[in-house]
Amino acid sequence: MLNNHQKNIATFIHLSTFSRFIVPLGNFIGPILLWSINKDKGEFVNEHGKQAINFQISILLYTIIVGMITIPFFIFKIFGGIDFIDINGFQNFHINLDNPSPLLYFTGFMGFLGIIAFILELVFIVTASLKARDGLPYKYPLTINFIK
Repeated sequence: MLNNHQKNIATFIHLSTFSRFIVPLGNFIGPILLWSINKDKGEFVNEHGKQAINFQISILLYTIIVGMITIPFFIFKIFGGIDFIDINGFQNFHINLDNPSPLLYFTGFMGFLGIIAFILELVFIVTASLKARDGLPYKYPLTINFIK
C-alpha cells in the first residue's frame, strides 16, 4: 500500500531534475541523491527514481549524438566562408555569409528540433511528477534503461 510519503518522494525525484536551472548537473545530482537515500522506502519510489535517472542519461546521450552530427556542419560552413587573402596582415580578411548553404539550413533545422525536444522533456517530467503524485507508474518515452 502506497502512502503519501512515498508518493511525495517519487514526485520530488522527478521534479528535482529542474534543479539543473540552478546547479550545474543538477538534473543528475538531484534525482540520484534523492533516489539513493530513499530507494529502500518502497518499490514505487525505487522504480520512479530509476525512470527519472534513466531519462536524464538518455537525454544526455541523445544531445551528445545530435551535437556530434550538427556542430561539424556549422563549423565547416563558418570556416568555409572565411577568406584569407593576406594571412600576415589581415588587410583583406572578411567573412562571407551572404549566401547560406544547405548545411546551415540543416543546422538551423536541428536547432529547431532541439527546442521542440526541450519542450517535450519538460512536458514528460511534469507528466511523470503528476503520475507519481497520483500513485501511478510512469515510463518515460524513448528512455534507455541504464539502471535496471
